[in-house]
Amino acid sequence: MTDQKTSVAPADEAERKQRPGRERTPAPRLGVIGMARWFWRQLTAMRTALFLLLLLAIAALPGSIWPQRGIDAARVADYLQRNPELGPWLDRFGFFDVYSTPWFAAIYLLLVISLLGCVIPRMRQQWRASRAVPPVAPRRLKRLPSYVEEEVDGTPEDVFERAREVMRGKRFRTREGDTWISGEVGLLRELGNLIFHVSLVVIIVSMALGNLTGWRGDVIVPEGTSFASTASRYDTLDPGPWVDVDGFSPWTLQLNDLSVNFEDRVDPSSTQYGQPRDFRADITTQGEDAPAERQELAVNHPVRQDNTSIYLLGNGYAPRVTVRDAAGKVIYQQATPFLPQDNTYTSTGAIKVTGASPQQLGFYGFFLPTLEFDEQRGPVSTFPGLKQPALVLGLYSGNLFPQGKPQSVYTLDTQSMTQVKQENGQPARLLIRPGETVQLPNGLGSISLDREVPRWAGLSVRSDPGKMPALVGAIVGLFGLLMSLVLRRRRLFVRVAAAPDSTPDTPRTLVQVGGLAKHDDPRLDSAVRQLLRSIVQRVGPTA
Repeated sequence: MTDQKTSVAPADEAERKQRPGRERTPAPRLGVIGMARWFWRQLTAMRTALFLLLLLAIAALPGSIWPQRGIDAARVADYLQRNPELGPWLDRFGFFDVYSTPWFAAIYLLLVISLLGCVIPRMRQQWRASRAVPPVAPRRLKRLPSYVEEEVDGTPEDVFERAREVMRGKRFRTREGDTWISGEVGLLRELGNLIFHVSLVVIIVSMALGNLTGWRGDVIVPEGTSFASTASRYDTLDPGPWVDVDGFSPWTLQLNDLSVNFEDRVDPSSTQYGQPRDFRADITTQGEDAPAERQELAVNHPVRQDNTSIYLLGNGYAPRVTVRDAAGKVIYQQATPFLPQDNTYTSTGAIKVTGASPQQLGFYGFFLPTLEFDEQRGPVSTFPGLKQPALVLGLYSGNLFPQGKPQSVYTLDTQSMTQVKQENGQPARLLIRPGETVQLPNGLGSISLDREVPRWAGLSVRSDPGKMPALVGAIVGLFGLLMSLVLRRRRLFVRVAAAPDSTPDTPRTLVQVGGLAKHDDPRLDSAVRQLLRSIVQRVGPTA
């Protein structure tokens, strides 16, 4: 039994190989060109573009969760210090510089290429469709999705002429035969869809252009001082990869006055008490080879200067402090900005006296616009306006900048400093009101606060060449999206023929109207009936 099976199987296999038409064709192997074509088709598919757009939105999420170095480097450093285990791993994968990481740029570029691969072939198709004529009317209009007919008085020739007038009046693209007219409308729907996708490409490319060639610089300018737009004068500067910081346009700005109004005409227990009402800065700008110009800078109303926009982002107080040594020599005298921490403008800041000897001095504490003493919290501010201003400071001595590391102007690094104490061994606490001079412990000198407390304005200077193209692309894309949503692409056909009961004395014509739509069109039946009604009304007076 086993021998028979083993002897027959080879014969059957040989016979099967010899049968015509039974040969199995091996699967073709894709070469490099074939693989490239397959990859290109997959990349330029609309589903791929939608997937990449969704992936780009997901990739941008870390930028809104974790602080970014380009926006607030101090917060990034603080996060890394508070999270010594997780922070370095996040930094290694670029979570603090999301928008400049290679993986974000790769998604960005793939999305642009995918959209271009989708849009360019559709542009060719749209061009051919705009030059093509409507098709011939079907012989049997009853088979179309929407159909109506009606008999009217008049000869087929007169009715045909009226139907032509109606369809041309409705701006149909028409094609005519002896007894039929084909009309097409709504081609702008496809054009609107194409405009929307082209605008999307323009927006994405414009944003990339703005990131590469744009820059942003932030600076704090106290009242009565000036600022020159050079790379070294900005407190923080975030230039794009293609920006030459040495080629900044040389212009200057002087902050003449900063007007800030707070609500004080309500009951102090009201939630509106102390709320800001208006921020306005009176500035004078002057560009290269241009006269000085006085302008007003307000929130959400930037000032243009040499292809840059100047924004008013924040404000605070910059009390002018004078520090003298034991011999009475002035070793520090300038307006020092303090950073507001709450709605009452309780502000923190640091005064760094690098000219002190033998050790440098550092003051750290609060500026309180309206000083009051609380039994539990101590000195606090109860109103953001200057009603009873005062400085509350602690004093340190030592090295202000250990290892030469840069630090924020609002903070004091006490790593290499020692807190100065009074004769009773308690840490030195200084309360200074405007016009007062307070002697420092241990014969270190004195500190005084000027009577007038100037304000500071936080200015943000931005250059974004891609802003206007992106805005234009967004507006045009919105119109394109509305066109694609509102318009409907339809083909309507009209046939005329003599009615069965027509006679030479009383001619009658059967008018048939059919229609179809390229996409779902709930108003197709209404459009077909409306076309027939218009033809009947046009024929009526001449019947």
